[in-house]
Amino acid sequence: MATVTFTPASIPDQTAALKAAVRYGVLGLLALAAVGSIVAALVAGTPGLYGALLGAAVGGGFILFTALGVLFTAKLPAVTAGAVLLGTWLLKMIFAITVLAILKPLDFYDDTALALVIVFSLVIVLGAETYGVLKTKVPYVEPGAAEVADPPGGGNT
Repeated sequence: MATVTFTPASIPDQTAALKAAVRYGVLGLLALAAVGSIVAALVAGTPGLYGALLGAAVGGGFILFTALGVLFTAKLPAVTAGAVLLGTWLLKMIFAITVLAILKPLDFYDDTALALVIVFSLVIVLGAETYGVLKTKVPYVEPGAAEVADPPGGGNT
């Protein structure tokens, strides 16, 4: 007679959805950078290519840093995680404004390609991250947690 054994599948940790969000976000950003660069290069030449690559870096980086910040602070206390996320949001805003201010007087890139790819990267990366979170199967409760012996009312129901 054959022996039957059961090995349960490993349970994903609480950061599995965040890791999937970052993974899908990066994949979406890479796809957008490739397609956007090709289209912008065909339409506006080399300045379009540079504009599309800069737009993907600025827009996609802006959103991905948020997901990475949430991932890295997932196991911290809520107050600490909130403070870190608020600080990184402020730094992202300063960084984005500084980069765009530095790029404003330069003329090696196409403004239209930059703006369009920034907008598309925000939409596509957020959509890809949302898809990653929704596709991840993570239990809401921790298996094997102690169950309550008596119902809250204290009697039989």
